[in-house]
Formats: sequence, C-alpha cells, structure tokens
Amino acid sequence: MKKKYIIAIDGPAASGKSTTAKLLAKKLEYVYIDTGVMYRACGLSALKNDVDLENDLELEKMLDKISIRIEYSGKGNKVFLNGEEVSERIRQADITKLSSEIAVIGSVRAKMVELQRKMGDKGGIIMDGRDIGTVVFPNADFKFFMIADVHTRAQRRWKEAQEKGEDLKLEDIENELIWRDKNDSNRKNSPLKQAKDAIPIDTTQMTITDQVEFIYDVIIRG
Repeated sequence: MKKKYIIAIDGPAASGKSTTAKLLAKKLEYVYIDTGVMYRACGLSALKNDVDLENDLELEKMLDKISIRIEYSGKGNKVFLNGEEVSERIRQADITKLSSEIAVIGSVRAKMVELQRKMGDKGGIIMDGRDIGTVVFPNADFKFFMIADVHTRAQRRWKEAQEKGEDLKLEDIENELIWRDKNDSNRKNSPLKQAKDAIPIDTTQMTITDQVEFIYDVIIRG
C-alpha cells in the first residue's frame, strides 16, 4: 500500500469511532486526528475568555487568536490550547456539553474545518468526527459511518467513567447521548449524517478488534 490515503470515520458519540481510529492509525502507521477534541478545546477557550456564544464579534476575536495543537504518542493524544496542555480538562462534563453547543456555530465550524484540512492535506491520516466525509474531506479515499444503539453507547461511556473513578449514572449518560444525537443531527451547519458513499458499520455487537479489522481489510483491498 504505497499511496497515503485520507480516511474519514463519522458517527454519533460513543459509536466506537475514536478508539477504532486510534488503533487503525497505529496499524497503518498513519496520523490520527480527533476532530472532537478541537471543538472541546474551542469550547474551553470560550469558557476561559468568557465569550458570549451569541456575540459574533467576540467569537471572531477568539477564533482569530486560537491555536490548537495535537501531539501524538503511544499513550494517546495530547491537546494544547494556545500553548497550554488541556487534554484532561476538555474531557470534563461542562466542556462536553459546551463543545456540542459551540459546534453548531457556523464561524466556529469554518475555522475548525480550515485547521483540519491543513492537518490532513498530505494524506496518511485518519480523521473521525461528525462531518468528515461530508464536509471536511468530501473526496476522502475511504469513508465509514459507525453507529450503535444508544443504550450500548451509554454503557460504553459509563464503563469508561467507572474506570476513571467518575461517579456517573447510566441513565444520565444515556439521556445526554440522546440530546447530543438530536443536537448534532438537526444543527444547521454540517449536521451529522452519513455520506452517500460511506460504508455503514453497526458496532452494537462488534468488539473494537472486529471494527479495526473490518476497516483495515476494506482499505487493504483498496
């Protein structure tokens, strides 16, 4: 496999995108770009700077100055916002909700897409998110759309929280995922939807290994 492909993986929260993309990138020796953390970092920037999300001028000033850097290592991505590492902070509950709210804003999405295209313009990348195959890289070499039923996704998030020592209720997580699905699918700018040429993958009954091997086989077959 000589050509360095652009691989897009889209789908709702907790469908398995990020974990699969990370392992696939390692297997292919590609760069993995988690676009979700970029919106989380943007949300944190708005919080730190007390930006009113309904004030276009304040948002534009913030976006003009924002710097988001993702460093890759075997232990996972490190995310830097304006030079400060924020990898743990952006995973906290307040930022999770804020990131979904800020992601519907046109100027924010335009800036993030600009940064994402710069990161991936040379190929050899795997990028996951909500609109990679439809907006960011509509001409991606391979597109996949991962789904799973909401209860299964909630259980995945709950187990992750338990492993981190976070005391979250399964019901609350499921309700948040339902809210995020609706918000992401119905937003005006770049809604969550499957690209017409994307390969759908229902991960409800699949292990992470199954998911990685399925996509890997498709790519190797070309």
